[in-house]
Amino acid sequence: QVQLVESGGGLVQAGGSLRLSCAASGRTFSRYGWFRQAPGKEREFVAGISWSSGLTSHADSVKGRFTISKDNAKNTVYLQMNSLKPEDTAVYYCAARSIGYSDFNSWGQGTQVTVSS
Repeated sequence: QVQLVESGGGLVQAGGSLRLSCAASGRTFSRYGWFRQAPGKEREFVAGISWSSGLTSHADSVKGRFTISKDNAKNTVYLQMNSLKPEDTAVYYCAARSIGYSDFNSWGQGTQVTVSS
C-alpha cells in the first residue's frame, strides 16, 4: 500500500520556522514535491526534488526561504521553511511521482501551516 505521511505543520509567528516531513512507503518514487493550497486559492507548486540526483527546484515565492531535502535511509523528504510570512498559510501536501509516470500520482493527506502576523 502506497503511503505518504506528512507531519510538522502547526501555528507559528511571522518570521518563524517550521520543518515538514513526508515519509513514503509502499513504492519507489522518482520525484517528490511539496504543494500548498490556501483557502479560496488553487493548489500551487512549492518545491520538488529528484530522488536519484537530488536536484531541486523551488517556486519563486519561496526561494531563499524554503529548502526541500531528502534522507534516503529514512525514505523521507523534508521542507524546511524559514522566514515564514502570513501568506504562507495553507495546507501543505506532499506528492510523489512513480517511476515511469509524468505527473505526481500519489498524495499525502496534507498538513496545516498557519502563520500569524
